[in-house]
Amino acid sequence: MSAHPTTVTVRVPAKVNVQLAVGAARPDGFHDLANVFLAVSLFDEVTATAADELKVTCAGPDADQVPLDRTNLAARAAEVLAARAGLTPAVHLHIAKNIPVAGGMAGGSADGAAALLACDTLWGLNTPRTELLAICAELGSDVPFSLLGGAALGTGRGELLTPVEAGAFHWVFAVADGGLSTPAVFREFDRLTAGTRVPEPEASPALLAALASGDPDALAPLLANDLQAAALSLRPSLADTLAAGTAAGALAALVSGSGPTTAFLVRDPESAAKVAAALDASGTCRATRVASSPAPRATPVPGAR
Repeated sequence: MSAHPTTVTVRVPAKVNVQLAVGAARPDGFHDLANVFLAVSLFDEVTATAADELKVTCAGPDADQVPLDRTNLAARAAEVLAARAGLTPAVHLHIAKNIPVAGGMAGGSADGAAALLACDTLWGLNTPRTELLAICAELGSDVPFSLLGGAALGTGRGELLTPVEAGAFHWVFAVADGGLSTPAVFREFDRLTAGTRVPEPEASPALLAALASGDPDALAPLLANDLQAAALSLRPSLADTLAAGTAAGALAALVSGSGPTTAFLVRDPESAAKVAAALDASGTCRATRVASSPAPRATPVPGAR
C-alpha cells in the first residue's frame, strides 16, 4: 500500500491590495513595492493526481482563458518542486477556477501556490514552509502571499512578506470584460510617471491601523493603488464601474492590483448585496462577486477526491 495519497486538493484564496505603493523601475525592470495584501473568500481549488506525465486541465468561469501549457504557474510550480527533489513531474493538475482570470486578484499566482502545496503533499516531500515560500518567490511576486493568506505587507517586488493584523471586512468585486496584462500596466505606470520623482514606496501606518481595527469607515479613505491611473489609462471604461459602485453606496472603490477587476469596500453583507445588484444592473461590468476578508491561506482539503 502506498505511503502517499494518490490525489490531493488544495484550496487557495484570491487577494485584494488595500494599498499598492509603487516605486520607480529598477535596473532589473521590476519595481520596489509596498503592497498590503488581503486574502478574500474567492477560492480556486487545484487537485494534483499521480499521472504518467505533467498535464494541466481547468474548469470554471473563463477557464478557456487559462493556459494549459508550461506557462501556467501551476505547471511551473510542479516542475520546479520536482527538479529540486530529483523527481519527474508526473502529475495531472486540475484547476477548479473561481477567481477572476487576469483580473488583478492573483488567480494565476494562487494556482501556482496551490499546485506547489498539492504536489509537495502528493509526493510526500514535507518541504519546510520557508523553502516553499522561496520557491513561490521564484515563480512570481504574488505567489508567496497566496501560500501565506490572511493579511501581509509585501516589500521588495512584493515577495518579502510580513504578516499584519486584519479585522473582518466585506467586499464586492466587479469583473470586467477581458483581462489586463500586469507588465503592460507597469509599463503604462512608467510612461505616466516619466520625468517625475517617484517616491520610495512605504506602507501607510494609518492604513495598517485601520486594517487591524476592522472598522470599514476608518479603512475606506485610506485605500490606495498607485497602478490605478495606469489601469484606467489603458481601460477608461473602468471609471464608469468605479462610479457605479460608489453611487450604489460602497464606502470606497479602487482597481484591484493591476486590474481590470474593481474592488468595493462595503459596511456589511446587506450593503454588499445592494452594491452588487446595482453594479449588475449598471451594465458597466460582466459579473460581480461578493466576498469577505481575511481568508485563510492555501490549505489541503480534507478527504477531497
